[in-house]
Amino acid sequence: MVRSRTQSLISQRVDQSGIRRIPDNLLVEEPMVIQLDGTQISSTMRTPGNDFELAAGFCLTEGVLGGAAVTGIRYCGTSAPVDSDFNVVTVETGGKAPEPTPRLGSISSSCGICGVEAIGELTERLRVLPPYEPWDIGMLQSLPERAAPHQKLFETTGASHAAASFDRAGNMLSIREDIGRHNAVDKVIGRHLLDGELPALDLALFVTGRASFEMVQKAWAAGFSALVAVSGGSSLSVATARRARLTMLGFARGDSSTLYSPVD
Repeated sequence: MVRSRTQSLISQRVDQSGIRRIPDNLLVEEPMVIQLDGTQISSTMRTPGNDFELAAGFCLTEGVLGGAAVTGIRYCGTSAPVDSDFNVVTVETGGKAPEPTPRLGSISSSCGICGVEAIGELTERLRVLPPYEPWDIGMLQSLPERAAPHQKLFETTGASHAAASFDRAGNMLSIREDIGRHNAVDKVIGRHLLDGELPALDLALFVTGRASFEMVQKAWAAGFSALVAVSGGSSLSVATARRARLTMLGFARGDSSTLYSPVD
């Protein structure tokens, strides 16, 4: 089923010429419950679309798969999927994943990982990236420009974030948009997971917005060796990128950037 990701309505434009009614397009935001082998592990606010990728990517980056393969994904609920508005998704491993621990509370469209203990758990299970060929910094700086023409939801609503994967030649392999940055990233990672393309050591991950700890952690969990963001990093994200030996650029502006990691 194809869900609408935008909603049309009438708003009012306020500017120097006064107030006038205008047609407007809003980005849809709805809750989605994620289950692992039938047990609810999380709920998140997301833009409908690529829900199976989101659920699979979330399970991978949260570490709840425990190395188990995803054997199936489906909409579910206590009745027919349509009765839950296709907002409940279960990831199946045939019971091979560790028994999941429910994540308390809901995740907003702008928030993901919370708490020092959660941060420690997510990074302690990850190994330093294996050696890889250095990235062409000029090519990485060009990723925002390469992704921009494909951000159709942002073009329509001005309210979405995007994440995209690129190879070393600068070819875009996957791009996803969502009201939440972490959701967009999980959708891209989920696509590569379902296609059997992880770890993504020879791929770069591009994200709109800032290079937060969560963006670094998700890139690391999926095995990307480069992360590029249009905004800056944080003290924790830079420290984590250096620990992972992940190439990380912020403030990518076509012909300039800030290289946070590695630093000679």
